[in-house]
Amino acid sequence: MSISKKINSHVCVIGSGVGGLAAAARLAARGMQVSVFEKNDAYGGKVSPIRTNGYLWGFGASLFTLPELLDELFVSCRQSPSDYYSYTQIDPICRYFFPDGTIINAFAQPDLFAAEVASKTGEPSAHILSFLKEAERKYELTKDIFLFHSLHKFSTYTNRKAVHSLFNLSSLGILKKMNAVNENYFSDARIVQLFNRYATYNGSNPYVAPSTLNVIAHLEYNKGAYYLQGGMPALTQTLYQLCLNMGVKFKFNAMVNAIHITDNRVTGINVGNTNYAADVVVSNMDIVYTYRNLMPELPEPKRFLAGEKSSSAIIFYWGIKHTFSNLELHNILFSGNYKAEFDCITNKKIVYDDPTIYIYISSKMDKAHAPEGCENWFVMVNAPHDCGQDWSQIITEARKNILKKLKIEAGLDIESLISCEIVNHPGTIQEKTLSHLGALYGNSSNTILSAFLRHPNFSQSIKGLYFSGGSVHPGGGVPLCLLSAKIVDELVD
Repeated sequence: MSISKKINSHVCVIGSGVGGLAAAARLAARGMQVSVFEKNDAYGGKVSPIRTNGYLWGFGASLFTLPELLDELFVSCRQSPSDYYSYTQIDPICRYFFPDGTIINAFAQPDLFAAEVASKTGEPSAHILSFLKEAERKYELTKDIFLFHSLHKFSTYTNRKAVHSLFNLSSLGILKKMNAVNENYFSDARIVQLFNRYATYNGSNPYVAPSTLNVIAHLEYNKGAYYLQGGMPALTQTLYQLCLNMGVKFKFNAMVNAIHITDNRVTGINVGNTNYAADVVVSNMDIVYTYRNLMPELPEPKRFLAGEKSSSAIIFYWGIKHTFSNLELHNILFSGNYKAEFDCITNKKIVYDDPTIYIYISSKMDKAHAPEGCENWFVMVNAPHDCGQDWSQIITEARKNILKKLKIEAGLDIESLISCEIVNHPGTIQEKTLSHLGALYGNSSNTILSAFLRHPNFSQSIKGLYFSGGSVHPGGGVPLCLLSAKIVDELVD
């Protein structure tokens, strides 16, 4: 290959999703020279904006939890968070619609939420409060090992907190399935379904995933759910601005073709006809793509790459020519048979004909996200990752089933109100973000060993090579991507 020029840079970050931007800012704050290379024409990854006809949506992530992780990032870069962004706690967190007509408001205060559940279903308030207290206990026991530090470094297991956690592992229910534990906690099937839903936060199946995933409910109900002013695309916008202020350089429309390795150490990357030298390379790309396309000469770490992939989604971005007072910022219309829905997704690799529907309407908080008198609906149903399905046909059926369910179960006849529509599915998600098979979260968490089978945040054989983002430890979703960058920062020599 002919080389037009050679540019020296200490750190090359591949990809400008949340994990890549956060890692770039942290390393630049340490005085390192950092350049970010992005294949698309703008930053953001799965948290990038989509705009048309006066409407604004986020590509993917919509829920903002653990805002203290974002605050800590800016403070570590010696910046004041309030100079960049603001957020407010939302209440209710979500409005749940069940096929029998039951509507439950998930209030931000646990006692009010428990009272709402009791009044609507008869499930005793004490059951809800006890469940959330237990979720908090499990989170506190597991966070230092499984979230906040490298799971693949011996030092993680030797501090006092870790030793205490290890001695209490038997009480965490890691050998029990999520649904089984929840059925034991609650007498009402609707509440079991409500808490089973949290398995989908990392693309897993509650009927086979370990019950430790119940800690996710703690993050919403005990620690709170928030709205970032400007919506989730504002997250990557503010991270981008932080990077610029830290001196990070960006190269867009820059598809990285290779990571250069000499004597088991990274020496740089290749983009087109240009080599960029680097002492450190951080890949924020999907881990499977990184190995197979950027380092094909290396043997694949099969135990990390061969795991079952997470679920994906079909997302309709609808511009709606109306406003609905009976909908909140976050809304869920549940399937009438949750187990059958997950059987379709996990085993049959199809979308269930009575899907659970998630509707997110950021214009409830930011009027500028839709024309006056209109709403921007982000409508998502869970889907399998891409196995060569006919997505055109599946999307047509899913759209029909969604509109039917909205009309019958929520009294929302909206088809004539849709003024514009954009659709993403596992195939386009893979194309736009290079996520392997369009899986939203890399590997699923459907086994007790799933956490240990996520790729480490560092290469165990190549010096100077690190990994951030949702396909590696500690997992997918905005908070965990932020943590992946923090772990990389701790690991970089």
